Amino acid sequence: MSHQPPPAGAPQMRKVALGSFSGALMEWYDFFVFGTAAALVLGKLFFPGGNPTLATISAFATYGVGFLARPLGGIVFGHFGDRVGRKKTLIATLSIVGSCTFAIGLLPTYAQAGVWAPIMLVVLRLFQGFGLGGEYGGAALMTVEHAPPGRRGFWGSIPQAAASAGILLATGIFALVSRLPDDQLYSWGWRIPFLISALLLVIGLFIRSKVAETPEFERLKREQSVAARPLIDVFREPRTVAMTFGARIGEAVSSNIGNAFAISYVSTQLAVAKSVPLNGMLVASGLGILATPLFGALTDRYGRRPIYLAGAAFIVVTAYPFFMMLNSKSEPLIWLALIAMYIFGPTLMFAGQATYFTELFGSNVRYTGLSLAYQGSAVVGGLTPLIAAALLASAGDSPWLVAGFVVVAGLITFWCVLRSPETHPTLRKTAREAVPIKA
Repeated sequence: MSHQPPPAGAPQMRKVALGSFSGALMEWYDFFVFGTAAALVLGKLFFPGGNPTLATISAFATYGVGFLARPLGGIVFGHFGDRVGRKKTLIATLSIVGSCTFAIGLLPTYAQAGVWAPIMLVVLRLFQGFGLGGEYGGAALMTVEHAPPGRRGFWGSIPQAAASAGILLATGIFALVSRLPDDQLYSWGWRIPFLISALLLVIGLFIRSKVAETPEFERLKREQSVAARPLIDVFREPRTVAMTFGARIGEAVSSNIGNAFAISYVSTQLAVAKSVPLNGMLVASGLGILATPLFGALTDRYGRRPIYLAGAAFIVVTAYPFFMMLNSKSEPLIWLALIAMYIFGPTLMFAGQATYFTELFGSNVRYTGLSLAYQGSAVVGGLTPLIAAALLASAGDSPWLVAGFVVVAGLITFWCVLRSPETHPTLRKTAREAVPIKA
């Protein structure tokens, strides 16, 4: 049995967690700022026409395009993450993502460049998605592989909290710029959230450059156990890849329904002021920052599976009530729906996801395995606003087909997690280290 490297001490763990958090914040800010922009302004700016519903669908299609490149990015950067190291790969992915987001803020609109404007937007989204494909796996591993086994759930949830922080930052900035008069919002105000990413990029690169490589990868190098063909090796356990892929779907779908589609649905279909869903998501994301490490700590106490299953069950039983509350057009009920769905659905699953998925794969193929599982199902998540908008239109603007879509996604996730092993070091029933995939 291989000698396990000692976990990092508390000061080093805080530094590692901060490094992972800062990079993940960049990722999630980019992710949500585009989703919010697609819901509110990009349709009119890049896909003008007489039908606002078609313009929104076109903007969400562009939002989804970025996800098509993510599996390829996951494969490429997963390979290098398992071959040359987590740290070097993460610096590359962060640079790509941040640069593309900044460039989107400089793009000419359709009125300025004609058809070239949406073409350039799609190209940048593809490059951004390619970089994002390798970000999640590395950020998760940098924290989890440094953490002591009994505290992996808590420490692994810290970079996950960056998702809520990214929503808070992106939604908050859009809430501010949306106060501008429409002529200013559509001429220059919409660019501000994208251009701010340059500052986040500089901060993230500085912090991430100061963090050491993980002890697990250093051990693999010493023992000459680095995988020669990570992609081939990880598929020696296809069941693990399939189960983690399915476990991710419910979280990805429910998150995108709340963070992107619901904002558009409430402000466009229900004709409620944009500030209502935006402010609701501001509160939800603020609470999510606090809830994520709490839920992560719960996975250290009660196991990874029970907490994940609870989140999947929640989105199944609340999908229809969620839209009923939105349809009430009542600001308090809309807020309650957005907050409850976000906290007890995707956040409850997402908090322990990095730790759970990390422990399901062997250390020599974890970057590739995590990236495949996360980015493959992220395609479904990225296409969720587009799918939901199409379902809404096909049902005569009724949201019940959309709710059914959420239910199906939640049931898939519940079944996959139920069929997967517990990985908590003291609660698992087997003495093996999750799935021992070897090169």
